[in-house]
Amino acid sequence: MSQLKERIKAILTLDAAAPAIEFDGKWSTWGEIERTYRAVDTILDANGLGNDSRIGLMLRNHAAVVPAVLAVIGDRCVVTLNPMFQASKLADDIRSTQVPVVVGISADLDAPEVAAALAEGGCLVLELTGDAETPVKVRQERTSAPASTDTAPGVAVEMLTSGTTGAPKRIAMKRIGFEESVFAAARFEKGRSADDAPVLRKGVQLLMAPFSHIGGLLALMNAVMAGRSGALLPKFTVEGFRDAVKRHGIKAASAPPAALKMVYDANVPREDLASLKAFRTGTAPLDPDLADAFYERYGIPVLQNYGATEFGGVAGWTIADFEAHRVDRRGAVGRLNPNVQGRVVDAETGAEVPANEIGILELKSRQIGDGTQWLRTTDLAKMSEDGFLWITGRADNVIIRGGFKIQPDDVVRALESHPAVSEASVIAMPDDRLGQVPVAAFLAASGQEVPSEAQLKAFLKEKLTAYQVPVSIRRFNALPRTPSMKVDQRALRELMTTGSAA
Repeated sequence: MSQLKERIKAILTLDAAAPAIEFDGKWSTWGEIERTYRAVDTILDANGLGNDSRIGLMLRNHAAVVPAVLAVIGDRCVVTLNPMFQASKLADDIRSTQVPVVVGISADLDAPEVAAALAEGGCLVLELTGDAETPVKVRQERTSAPASTDTAPGVAVEMLTSGTTGAPKRIAMKRIGFEESVFAAARFEKGRSADDAPVLRKGVQLLMAPFSHIGGLLALMNAVMAGRSGALLPKFTVEGFRDAVKRHGIKAASAPPAALKMVYDANVPREDLASLKAFRTGTAPLDPDLADAFYERYGIPVLQNYGATEFGGVAGWTIADFEAHRVDRRGAVGRLNPNVQGRVVDAETGAEVPANEIGILELKSRQIGDGTQWLRTTDLAKMSEDGFLWITGRADNVIIRGGFKIQPDDVVRALESHPAVSEASVIAMPDDRLGQVPVAAFLAASGQEVPSEAQLKAFLKEKLTAYQVPVSIRRFNALPRTPSMKVDQRALRELMTTGSAA
């Protein structure tokens, strides 16, 4: 049994009557979580889905999903399924994973397209009911034959990248690396160590990041590892955030910079956030001016983190570092985690550049690849001699909209699939709240009725996830080009900014 699984089981049995998860105004106890955990575990074992088995989990932020995650993580492999996708896209994803079992709540299993994909695949289907007497129901017995795709030895999570960085793909996170990321989180909490004996702690942790993303999954695991109750929100809203912080006296919150900006712009009363000692943020670049303004208004340190699905947590701020280096290390994403090595290299030669000079970030740790090779990221960075890291930009053209990554080529392909669009280009424009947003330009196809912007957005909503749809779609008579006939994105950005027509 893995160290992570041992700790989960120990936490779940410390005090069955103690509150564990608050959701939709109702508390689930650790005992209730443990009973559902055992029910899921028992059914999986009875169907031959033991260690290393790939388990498809519909990771909606819902109390009934929490024990299923805990039953799978550690010894089996979580194959993430995102119920926020359109039903047709989710159905296609289920088919592509070829998992032997899918677990979810009824709302996510009932969509006709999803039900059809489950029946077609012949996998075992488990419904998480939330009922104390029968917390798990078998909705469909497995009819498909055992296959090599049933297991993923040594893999903790196959995390879907949401199809926003090129073609959708899953990143296989090794169990050893995932566990290191989970246990390493303890260093960011004062008075806590990864070696502490299992204990239920006072206080409540706010859980509002999507479980289907690595940040949300790690936040859940951090709460459980700490033995701390969680206030679970279906999604972030300013009012939901404010209410949870005020009612529970939340001491630390974590959300993307876009959420931080929404709280700041809403001018939430200082007294409503008085319990907060830190606001952690990641997944997208943080504007240092926003961090400073938030600190000046509320007295709450904004602690940026840095990581990615491919390699987990890499760097972050501690309260001690914030107090000592808030000014002289302003804008950094923190220091490298103890289990991660980093270097900044010249993009052309691969030679390491001097401290505080910009280059391409490379990383090495046991949670990346085989642990012996340097992984080159797509991030431009600089690093100080004392290990503080700054992310200064990207070496590719991925658009980061409020923490969600958008590959422009995906949007271009979708636009150009419209019969009235002959060519399209998508670029990023700065946005005060979300950091970046996509905007699109297109050339109309001859002989076709030109669609309105509203019609094109409606068309794209059928093909893309909501955050991939451009905020503006404009028709041009011609697109500016480089000598090689590629669309000149810098010139196009100027045209979109000024409102001029090409």
